[in-house]
Amino acid sequence: MVGQERAVLPLLAERDYGIASKSAMLSFIATFGLVKALANLAAGHFADRIGRRRLLVLGWLVGLPVPLLLIFAPSWGWIVFANVLLGINQGLCWSLTVIMKIDLVGPERRGLAMGLNEFAGYLAVSIAALLTGYLASAANWHTVPFYPGIAYAVLGTLLSVLFVRETRDHAVLEGEEVRLRGSPSGAVRAVRPTASPGAAPTTPSFSTVFMLTSWKDRTLFAVSQAGMVNNLNDGVMWGLVPVLLASAQLPVQEIALVAAVYPGIWSVAQLATGPLSDRWGRKRLIVGGMWVQAAAILLFVAATGFTPWMAGATLLGIGTAMVYPTLIAAVSDVAHPDWRASAVGVYRLWRDGGYVVGALGAGLLADALGLRAAILGVALLTLASGFVAAGAMRETLPARRVAA
Repeated sequence: MVGQERAVLPLLAERDYGIASKSAMLSFIATFGLVKALANLAAGHFADRIGRRRLLVLGWLVGLPVPLLLIFAPSWGWIVFANVLLGINQGLCWSLTVIMKIDLVGPERRGLAMGLNEFAGYLAVSIAALLTGYLASAANWHTVPFYPGIAYAVLGTLLSVLFVRETRDHAVLEGEEVRLRGSPSGAVRAVRPTASPGAAPTTPSFSTVFMLTSWKDRTLFAVSQAGMVNNLNDGVMWGLVPVLLASAQLPVQEIALVAAVYPGIWSVAQLATGPLSDRWGRKRLIVGGMWVQAAAILLFVAATGFTPWMAGATLLGIGTAMVYPTLIAAVSDVAHPDWRASAVGVYRLWRDGGYVVGALGAGLLADALGLRAAILGVALLTLASGFVAAGAMRETLPARRVAA
């Protein structure tokens, strides 16, 4: 559902809708990011209260009209509205698939579970981006590339309704086990109010979880800011890089290939980086991944041509794969099972808020100073984020599980 927009929609903004301003062009990404961030927050909050499956199905029902809106849009406002619905769809559906896999696998294999989840998702993003690019080059740009989206929406809805079962009881059981044996996590102890002997601990309020995940706990703050910057640079890759490549007269097939290689590498590499974080620990992969991303983005500024830009997309995919599943696994390490879904929702609020900050900031910077200056600014911000994570984050895996 997201991949069908990545190669073609920024080019359609200029070609079919006559939008010259980069900040106006990126309005669809800013809208998507804002709505998705808020939907993530709601998904985490309500998943702890009413269960996972109902929210997953609701997300797919909201997503059903999206491809039809893209196909029949008479104006850019329709595209922006389609991305409002897409943001709700992604915020609910992707958050719930993450939370449900964390419920199912337990603490020993969170990195593996997140690697599998993000592998499946971003492989689909890559394939859809490549497919829409080739359909655009062979047929009507405005309609035909989005026809497969109808199948994506229908299949997602049917799979969720017919095959997915509720997983909340797994988290409840894990919470009971944690209470019986105690938890090594300082963050978990910090939000546990004092209870009389034999009394059940009180689950913290949502506002307490929000503050803890956002800034009170140094590790969760480091993870949240890294997630935000990661999606900030992803938004720039989505919105500005296709325009940069088109300005260099690359044909749409090559633009689609660059747009597809980045999430494709990101997808497949997570099969290795997710389980690796279960062995090596989270911090090294997060810090190193942010720095690899920064170097990759710099390639788009420092070099010109299809080959170096493909190299940059490949390197960016590797760096993002190091970071993406590891960040969610780190949040799950720290958060108690009773409020873990809420913490994941808060983290994903900040992470997908990066789309909003990136679309608005990079769009304004590109209008003022040019595309390359905007992309350079994002590279430097990504580098700085890695230093923040290096200084603020502690390792979240118990020492006995971190390979020497």
